Amino acid sequence: MAFRAHILGAAAGGGLPQWNCGCENCNLARAGTIPPQTQSSLAVTGNGTDWAILNASPDIRQQMASAAPLHPTDLRELPLSSVLLTNGDIDHVAGLLTLREVQPFDLFATRGIHEVIAGNPIFGALRPDVVTRREVALDTPAEIAPGLTATLFAVPGKVPLYLEGETVETEMLGEQTVGVELRAEGRTAYYIPGCATLTDDLRARLDGATTVFFDGTLWTDDEMVRAGLGQKTGKRMGHMSMNGPDGSIAAFADLDVATRVFVHMNNTNPVLRPDSAERSEAEAAGWIIGQDGMEIAL
Repeated sequence: MAFRAHILGAAAGGGLPQWNCGCENCNLARAGTIPPQTQSSLAVTGNGTDWAILNASPDIRQQMASAAPLHPTDLRELPLSSVLLTNGDIDHVAGLLTLREVQPFDLFATRGIHEVIAGNPIFGALRPDVVTRREVALDTPAEIAPGLTATLFAVPGKVPLYLEGETVETEMLGEQTVGVELRAEGRTAYYIPGCATLTDDLRARLDGATTVFFDGTLWTDDEMVRAGLGQKTGKRMGHMSMNGPDGSIAAFADLDVATRVFVHMNNTNPVLRPDSAERSEAEAAGWIIGQDGMEIAL
């Protein structure tokens, strides 16, 4: 099957282990007891040859080196057609600076996210005569690689941390946080690495999907607070938790989705431990816990 996805990074911002964190998961990853994970990114192909990368994480150099389908095919030729951004978070745009080596590709994003990129002069390192910036309107299909079409749609979320003001709306709908509908070979998959709540419209969109990659940041909303690692809940960060009556596992329970994959998991999330009760619970509910290097036929 040509239509497939390769998880480049399964962790949320900071990765696993996070450089400044001594939590249980990070220490286990440093010790080699559980697999380390890089920061959130997904590569997708519609024809088995040409690829699009969804979100350019700070770990993109390591991720591409580890992903054989993305290796150079000649001196300065890559099977990379494009990069698509789902928001302006640092862990989704910082990798663009690694891709500055006069390598042609298309950069797809909404107008709002392109404005964020254009507003920071450091991204001028992506020369406009080499990297074509393509603005994508919501709910309008765009071919991001040969045989692969993406449609962006608004999902509840918030602006990036560095753009927050005194008042933060965590469930805003607009161009700052989007999901991606991917179509190829007559099939449809979805990529939603950040989502604050599953609205009725979003439920209707996903019902009947073959594959959904979904926000798995935290197991419980107050996970980081209880761990002593911060004062923000998942909701405050614009993320829906996995567990609980308002969590994604419960929200997806009555949806017809054949393959459900959690991505964008915070370093504190217990599902990152293969032997945890939380991971067993998620898997019993029909979820796959994504990990770096995992390939899934779509």
